[in-house]
Amino acid sequence: MDGIREAQTVGIARERGLGPVGNGVGSLSHVGVNAPAVAPLSRPLSVAAPSWRTLALPLEAPRRLRPLVPRAPRSPLARRVKRAIDVVGAALGLVASAPIIAASAVAIRLDSRGPVFFRQARCGRNGRLFSLWKLRTMDVDAEARKSELLDQNFMDGPVFKVEGDPRVTRVGRILRRYSIDELPQLWNVLTGEMSLVGPRPPLPSEVAQYGPFERKRLRVRPGLTCEWQVSGRNRIGFTEWVRLDVDYIENWSLARDVSLLLRTIPAVLRGNGAS
Repeated sequence: MDGIREAQTVGIARERGLGPVGNGVGSLSHVGVNAPAVAPLSRPLSVAAPSWRTLALPLEAPRRLRPLVPRAPRSPLARRVKRAIDVVGAALGLVASAPIIAASAVAIRLDSRGPVFFRQARCGRNGRLFSLWKLRTMDVDAEARKSELLDQNFMDGPVFKVEGDPRVTRVGRILRRYSIDELPQLWNVLTGEMSLVGPRPPLPSEVAQYGPFERKRLRVRPGLTCEWQVSGRNRIGFTEWVRLDVDYIENWSLARDVSLLLRTIPAVLRGNGAS
């Protein structure tokens, strides 16, 4: 019955030009319906779209994220200048470090059997393989003994690092502490396979385990030094290591390269994070 009365009321209101009930126009008191008069609306009601504030999200607006796709040096001129610095720096470095390399070679020969230099396949820009040169710091059977030490690896990710690695020779520990074993890589820089500054070159076995984010490290030439090198080296986990490399690639500048080169000198002399 209430529904019938309501329908009749609505019909009377329409016949008398009062408009549809509930649209906020007119009053029904003179037809026997006690309903408060509502002021006419200037525009139709609308439902506001929910905002990120009404969806129980943080009250602080989200910050703009950096682009996920890394960028190489921003101009051909900048790349040429970087390469010129690499060539001049590597040439001067080879000349200056020749006595140190020669003395290290003698020490390696006297300390253990095997060659003075160690050559290893590494991944360069865009994953291209090249031969990386180092002074030998391990026993000649080091690779064959690696499987015995897998459970002692203290690094996360695909990187293999062992504290107090028993495969390292006595002279090798000294060379590694002060990164003297890396000096022959100045030749790799001179030939264009590496740069003075850039992500450290990974092993092919490590790259095989990379995901999309880690592969961004391969977008530039690998380097002798990098953010990881001056920030603690082996004290930094692989995830943070990759983040530092990607940040370097995305925000590269010549000034940043110069800063990293200058920061590398005290970091190497202190031997922080070396193993």
